[in-house]
Amino acid sequence: MTAAFRRSRTLSSVVDAVGNTPYLRLENIGKNAPSVEIYLKLEFANPGGSVKDRAALRMIQEALKSGELEGRTLIDATSGNTGVAYAMLGAALGVKIALVMPANVTQARKDITAAFGAGLIYSDPMEGSDGAIVKVRKIMTEQPDKYFYSDQYSNPNNPLAHYYGTGVEILDAFGDRITHFVAGLGTSGTAIGTTRRLHEHTRKIHCIAAEPAEALHGLEGMKHMASSLVPEIFDPNVPDEIMPIGTEDGWDMADRLANEEGLHVGHSTGANVAAALRVAERLHKDQGGGCVVTIACDRGDRYFAPMKWEKRYVW
Repeated sequence: MTAAFRRSRTLSSVVDAVGNTPYLRLENIGKNAPSVEIYLKLEFANPGGSVKDRAALRMIQEALKSGELEGRTLIDATSGNTGVAYAMLGAALGVKIALVMPANVTQARKDITAAFGAGLIYSDPMEGSDGAIVKVRKIMTEQPDKYFYSDQYSNPNNPLAHYYGTGVEILDAFGDRITHFVAGLGTSGTAIGTTRRLHEHTRKIHCIAAEPAEALHGLEGMKHMASSLVPEIFDPNVPDEIMPIGTEDGWDMADRLANEEGLHVGHSTGANVAAALRVAERLHKDQGGGCVVTIACDRGDRYFAPMKWEKRYVW
């Protein structure tokens, strides 16, 4: 029987392509927990290639509505994906963008953001994302009239993008079938916003926030909250559980996803899936079933230098 033909959407702007991302059941990764469905929401299907398109779009649109961007350049600190989203959407919406990022972010991210016309300002590579935040705050004290500081770490529109988007989409797809949700902590927007929406559902959904197990870790884009500048939008009372994930677990799972599922994803996605698998195996053993949904934050190609085909990881 021939599958039904699905007509392609016609869009008026790249902005319209943000959201409504697909789900993939991880059959091979979850083979040791066969009574539990594990689904990965493929956020790299957003036009900017990551989950950050959602928050960046809402933050820009709300700033445009309020008039705060009039005559100003939007500036923010980013380790990469939000910067790509800002740059792409800024080009589409006619908004000037300046990005403060650690000097050691991958060349791919520098090249992509620059290609969209964003201005790049580099912070100390040894200070990570926190150093970029400190630098952008200093810039704002010196030139407050030139820039509008979007501040993804404290902007309520970051989690609201997921409250009105990601969470609604998950419930539309799974309804009462979903029992657990897993998302990693970076700015915390995805985890907090989606969890708030899922907690409003008529059926209890257990929501887990995954974070690096140690302060010095290699899970780019994720925060170990106890040793970091804690984002204002993060509320530790929102998740039902906070699960520590080791760097090795995240990296190994990213490799497994490539080898077993044909998915080339970043290490934060690896951490999300490692946590989701841990939950699924627990459910299979203790409850004999369940449905776990987690997030594929981005693709893996942004973590490697272009044209470097050998297996060489750069922290």
